[in-house]
Amino acid sequence: MTVLVLSMHDEALYAERALRAGARGYVMKREAAKNVIQAIRCVLAGQLYISGKIADLMAEKFVEGRPATTASPIEQLSNRELEVFQLLGLGHSTRQIADHLHVGFKTVQAYCARIKEKLKLANATELLREAIRWHESQQAK
Repeated sequence: MTVLVLSMHDEALYAERALRAGARGYVMKREAAKNVIQAIRCVLAGQLYISGKIADLMAEKFVEGRPATTASPIEQLSNRELEVFQLLGLGHSTRQIADHLHVGFKTVQAYCARIKEKLKLANATELLREAIRWHESQQAK
């Protein structure tokens, strides 16, 4: 199955994740219709489709052997950690996140500990504050 992701979410954070998961392209919904059509044709022809911005970021990561200079610390999070971070930003409690993800309470606590470590946050309050701030910034895009 060939998959092209058409998303409202920031491509700088999600495009590479989508490609790693098997998608053959990633295009933002806000793109002009001609770009969306070009992406569809490209993927149907068996090629990859990503924007020039993402191609540049991925090339920089490859050539430099390190994250691109514009990379956000959020990009360090695994897919599941990002999901937990998003749910925290929406105001969900640890118990609600555990129920939503069908995992144990302690598993969510472990994800939160890894997120705090990766984002260099001192405590749960800082984690919650950062998650809410990040969620609000994503809504503004």
